[in-house]
Amino acid sequence: MALIKSTHDIESLRKGGKILSDALGAAIKAVKPGVTMRELDQIAEDFMRKAGAEPSFLGYTAGGDTPFPATVCISQNEEVVHGPGNREIALREGDIVGLDIGCWYEGLCTDMAVTVPVGEVTTEARSLMNVTKMSLQKGIEAAKAGKKLQSMSQAIENTIKPHGYGIVTSYLGHGVGHAVHEDPLIPNFVSDRFENPELRVGMVLALEPMVTLGSEELTIADDDWSAITVDGSIAAHFEQTIVITETGAEILTPFPQI
Repeated sequence: MALIKSTHDIESLRKGGKILSDALGAAIKAVKPGVTMRELDQIAEDFMRKAGAEPSFLGYTAGGDTPFPATVCISQNEEVVHGPGNREIALREGDIVGLDIGCWYEGLCTDMAVTVPVGEVTTEARSLMNVTKMSLQKGIEAAKAGKKLQSMSQAIENTIKPHGYGIVTSYLGHGVGHAVHEDPLIPNFVSDRFENPELRVGMVLALEPMVTLGSEELTIADDDWSAITVDGSIAAHFEQTIVITETGAEILTPFPQI
């Protein structure tokens, strides 16, 4: 897998990212009390396939024994990430729901996520979502060729820490393009446990802060996928795929305009 993507690769990723954003937007529009996760998953998958893309999460194993059974990771409240979207769970007024989605298009992969409210949510929940999204934006703003990778990590951490939220440390951002997950790993906090390479033009990266109202400690549910906060606190997750350019970073998976 090439760490630096070609001009041709980036154009395909740009097209795939637009399809992915539109598929996610179709699912978000359907979010309301009473709709099931399975219904949202089917909406996103149908849109993706009609546009000529293929789900990248469906059947993915991540090195484990249980293939992921859905197109979208749909995570509700205390579920941080990787909730299977094929569940017959109805959304409820006041929930917050993470929608994490990826696709293959012209042999290349993009990845993105948002957390959205179901009807009216608490001020606390809305603040958590806003701060998490802002931390992603600050991380992308810090992504510049010639800087170290952890300049993005620092920007993300600096945005979250003043609010006292928990920064999930067991899941990280990553390279993406030729595979669902590629090097380098991108922590949402500064740590010398991870490599800190220089950012180079043509790197394609998925930044994805995951933030909780309480502790960052997680456990895995019996479905072998859903990552849940141990203390039951709610969590938010936002993600975009970017490419490092001569002038900064281009977002390949723009958030849908809903």
